[in-house]
Amino acid sequence: MQEPIFTVSELTGYVKGLLDRDEVLQQVVVRGEISNFTSHRSGHLYFSLKDEDSQLNCVCFRRAAQALDFAPEEGMQVVAHGNVTVYERAGRYQLIVRFMQPDGAGELAVRLEELKAKLEAEGLFDPARKRPLPSFPQMVGICTSPTGAALQDMIRIITRRYPQAKIVQFPTVVQGEAAAPSIVRSLQAAGRYDGLEVIIVGRGGGSLEDLWAFNEEVVARAIFACTVPVVSAVGHETDFTISDYVADARAATPSEAAEMVVPDQRELLDNLVVTGKRLRGGLLSRLQRAGDRLAAVTARPPMRQPQILLEPWQQRLDEVTVVLTRGLDALVSALGRRLEKAGTALTALSPAAVLERGYAICRRGRDGTVVATIAAVQRGEPVRVTVTVRVTVTDGNIFADVTEVSVD
Repeated sequence: MQEPIFTVSELTGYVKGLLDRDEVLQQVVVRGEISNFTSHRSGHLYFSLKDEDSQLNCVCFRRAAQALDFAPEEGMQVVAHGNVTVYERAGRYQLIVRFMQPDGAGELAVRLEELKAKLEAEGLFDPARKRPLPSFPQMVGICTSPTGAALQDMIRIITRRYPQAKIVQFPTVVQGEAAAPSIVRSLQAAGRYDGLEVIIVGRGGGSLEDLWAFNEEVVARAIFACTVPVVSAVGHETDFTISDYVADARAATPSEAAEMVVPDQRELLDNLVVTGKRLRGGLLSRLQRAGDRLAAVTARPPMRQPQILLEPWQQRLDEVTVVLTRGLDALVSALGRRLEKAGTALTALSPAAVLERGYAICRRGRDGTVVATIAAVQRGEPVRVTVTVRVTVTDGNIFADVTEVSVD
C-alpha cells in the first residue's frame, strides 16, 4: 500500500490539529528563563522560555500582556500559563501565554487555580446567589487595615459623596500569616453588627504574596456565609483574588468600592431638581390641556342654557306618568273583578247557602259539635238538627224526632 503524500501545509495543519485537541496541552504551566524578548508595537510580546537543555517559543498577545502586573524582561525567571499550538506559517510549535508571573509565585498560582476550580464547582461563584447592593445605605462597614491609605481614601470618598452614611471600621490584618484569620473574624463581626447594610473588605495593591490572604479558602467561605452584602476591593485594577469571585460585587480598587456602595449626594440633588422641573412642566401642561377642554365644553349651547338638556326628559317623564297611570287603573279594575268573582264563589259555598238548597246540619248537645258520621251519635242521644228531620251524613242517615223549634 502506497503511503500518502502530504504537502507541507497539510502536514503542518495535521500536527496543529493533534496539538489543539490534546487536553493536556490546552492548559499547561511552564517555568523558564525569558530570552530573545521582543515587545512589538502592536502590543504583543514575543520571546522564548529556556532551561539548561531546551527552549520554547512563546507569544503573549496584547490583551494578556496588558493584564500582567509586572514588566517582563530578558533573563527573568517566570512561570507562564497557556496552551501549546502550532504556528503554521513558520511550521513551529509555540506556547500561547495567557497569564504569567515572576518565578517564585508559580506554586501559589497553581494553588490559586486549584482552589478557584474547587470553589467554583461548589457554587460559591454563582452569579445567581449574588445580592444587590443597597441603594441608600445608612451604615457601611469597612474591613481593612486601620493604618493603610486605603481606609482613609474610602472614608474620604464616602463622607464626600454621602455624608449621612455612618462608617463602622473593623480593624483587620490584611497581610501575613495572621491576615486570613483576622479577615474572617472581621467579616463575622460585621455580619453581626446591628444595622449594617453593606461591607467593604480589601486593601491596597501589592504582590501576589502580599494579597494572598484574600485567596485563602477560609476567607472565601467567610464572605460566602456573610449575612450582609460584601464588596471585595483588593489591590489594583489588574489584581484578581478569590475574594473577588465570591463577593457580591468586585471593585477594582478600594476607592472604587467606596464609590460603589454609596450614591453621590450632589448627583441625587441634581436629579431631584431635574425631576422637579419635569414634574412641574408636566403638571402645567396637563392643567393647560384640562383648561382648554373645560373652555370647549362650557362653550357648547347646552352648557349656556342647561334647560335644553332637561326639557326632553321632562316631556319623557310626562309620557311615562300617563302610561303608568293607565296601567295602574287597568290593574285595579282587573283585581276588583277577580275579587268580586271570588266573593260570589265563597257565598255559594257558605253553609247558609247550602241550607237554602234543602240540606241540614246536625249538631250534638249544647256545644254544637257538627255530626259528620253515624258513629258520632248514640241512639236516644238528643241532637239539634237545622231544617230537616232526616239527616244524611257521610256514611248514612240519622233519623230524629222534632222536639223543639227555634229561630237562629
